[in-house]
Amino acid sequence: METVGIILLLFFLIFATLATVAIVRTTRAVKRGVERHTTRARRLVEDQKLRARRFAQPGDIGALTRLRLDLRASIDSTFEAMERASLPEAAALLDRLNDHARGLDAELKLLEREPDRSRVSARLPELVERARRITHSADALRWAAQDRVQHAGGDDLASLTREIDIEATALRHWEPLHPGGRASEELPDKPPSAG
Repeated sequence: METVGIILLLFFLIFATLATVAIVRTTRAVKRGVERHTTRARRLVEDQKLRARRFAQPGDIGALTRLRLDLRASIDSTFEAMERASLPEAAALLDRLNDHARGLDAELKLLEREPDRSRVSARLPELVERARRITHSADALRWAAQDRVQHAGGDDLASLTREIDIEATALRHWEPLHPGGRASEELPDKPPSAG
């Protein structure tokens, strides 16, 4: 009787441990999902604010806003192209480039709130050049990834077309069958008649 009690206790402890692990993993997954969606929502709201501000604020502040939007659009579209192309080495380079883009975006964001407009005007050319270099690099990665996907798709289609042509030719090639069910080439020659 005591052995049955110990076994039941062990089963209960195993079940409780597995339930705890499942609850912890589920909680972490939900938390990551909420954080990811929250980050996306914040980004979407901020992008909409930038788009509205681009038209509302003339001059250098408007230029900073346009610069931020262009920088974000270039990096985001390059990330999408990298996901489709599944190029891990290039994705690692894009991550590093994205770090520079985030740093520049933070500087641009601070300058948008700068009350001294002459300081904004003085810094703008250097920031435009940095943004141009980042977007040029992101564009180069994106275009290369798109070219690779297109080339791979073209190669695959060409190979598939060749295989289909071969199979279609084979399907159209037939020999007339003789009453015995064998093709004419397979029928043996008549043996010479004895006689």
